[in-house]
Amino acid sequence: HLICNLGNGNGFSVREVIDTVRKVTGHPVPEILAPRRGGDPAVLVAAAQTAADRLGWRPRRADLAGIVADAWQFTQYLERTRERA
Repeated sequence: HLICNLGNGNGFSVREVIDTVRKVTGHPVPEILAPRRGGDPAVLVAAAQTAADRLGWRPRRADLAGIVADAWQFTQYLERTRERA
């Protein structure tokens, strides 16, 4: 049993993610602006060193738009597959 973080070593802000998702999908993303919760880190970046060392895993993408586009294409594929079932 192995649990690993997967990431590319780059951090993205919540604002960057929301803006990129809106741009890539063409859909609105609802948001509620609020201050950071107590105890939340100012920066949190996934390190994938364990996955690299133990599994040979390497990220294929570093750019946020590409990551979101891949996830969006996969989501669209799943929706089409469910519609056919």
